[in-house]
Amino acid sequence: MKTLLLLRHAKSSWDRIGVPDVERPLAPRGRRDAPRIARALQARGPVPDLIVCSPAVRARQTVELLVEAVALRSTLQVDASIYEAGPGRLVEVVQGLPDASDPVMLVGHNPGLEELVERLTGMESRMPTASLARIDLAIERWSEARSGQGKLAWLLRPKEL
Repeated sequence: MKTLLLLRHAKSSWDRIGVPDVERPLAPRGRRDAPRIARALQARGPVPDLIVCSPAVRARQTVELLVEAVALRSTLQVDASIYEAGPGRLVEVVQGLPDASDPVMLVGHNPGLEELVERLTGMESRMPTASLARIDLAIERWSEARSGQGKLAWLLRPKEL
């Protein structure tokens, strides 16, 4: 059994005109929501061994706040292929994860994350910003990840905390 945690970045700012999408920072609401999700993750568990994050500023800031809020000791890896990735590419990222790392958290964007949840579990799930999903996969190695093998154990949304 492998456990995959999917975190959509927290709410980002649209205030600065002309800033490239990849460079948009978190909005004040995002700065509030990320620590709340971190505390909920710590309470429910499991905390990730490895965090694989999009290079987008808002995703990296979300991870920074997550780590600070609960003193996570997870290894961080930035993967440029997560930015703007669809579910097919995200499955490839999962398949390439090191087997020694479990659980693993992917930090990325919609619509890719919502589509990945559906692909792995067969369930449509709405993931607003700062939402965190836990998917349990009936596999021994990450390379075995395929459509329909996962079970959505839980989905946390900031407004529900």
